[in-house]
Amino acid sequence: MSKVWFVTGSSKGFGREFVLAALERGDKVAATARNSDTLNDLVEKYGDAVLPLQLDVTDRDQVFAAVKTAHDTFGRLDVVINNAGYGLFGTLEEITEQQLRDQLETNLFGVFHVTQAVLPILRQQSSGHIIQISTVGGVIAFPSLGGYHASKWALEGLTESLAGEIAGFGIKVTLVEPGGFDTDWAGASAVFADPLPAYGPLHEDMAAQMANIVNPKPVGFGSAIFKIVDAEKAPLRVFFGEQPIQLASYYYQQRLDEWNEWAPVSREAEGK
Repeated sequence: MSKVWFVTGSSKGFGREFVLAALERGDKVAATARNSDTLNDLVEKYGDAVLPLQLDVTDRDQVFAAVKTAHDTFGRLDVVINNAGYGLFGTLEEITEQQLRDQLETNLFGVFHVTQAVLPILRQQSSGHIIQISTVGGVIAFPSLGGYHASKWALEGLTESLAGEIAGFGIKVTLVEPGGFDTDWAGASAVFADPLPAYGPLHEDMAAQMANIVNPKPVGFGSAIFKIVDAEKAPLRVFFGEQPIQLASYYYQQRLDEWNEWAPVSREAEGK
């Protein structure tokens, strides 16, 4: 059966890939973007199968109105993809308080707004699938991205708790954790803090590492997301790309080794 999708951040990048894949296979999509004019080409090609909606996910009232419009138009919601987000670059000392607040408003509270808006609909249906677009940076962290990691690590915890809360309603939840892909996440969509000279060597080192990485295009995102939303038993977490499992395996082993090394101190905290 065809599905009805609600996708935030549909103008480009991952969101556009999800929307195009769903429309190509005959599903219906409520596609949202901060500027709905960026969705005009979709309407021209797919007609009434796509509902373009202007949406700033940081505006709670606008989120609830958009979800209601989508539900009123299509009669149901089957797949909700919280994709809207951006990267914040800068060390903890360099980023401003407002930059961090803005990052959390979009990457965390935007997801919170959409999820709260759709839950009553999905509960009434006793079905639906919420897809949270996280990142490998939601489970490991790198220098100069602390604000971004804070938003995604919070999203991971929020979502894992959510999965346990709504499992009894027949609603599925999945965290998609992509590695590096060829999008403008680190380009036009990103926010960069004013650099401090003290961190010059760190920034130069990070830039050199990034220069040696060739990221693939997200051409397989459509087929990959279908495997998840069509699965009878969907994963809570899934990596997109081969790089994340290698990184996560390395960093998680480091954590286990360190925890075990300091196990005597752990026992000492219990008076043992």
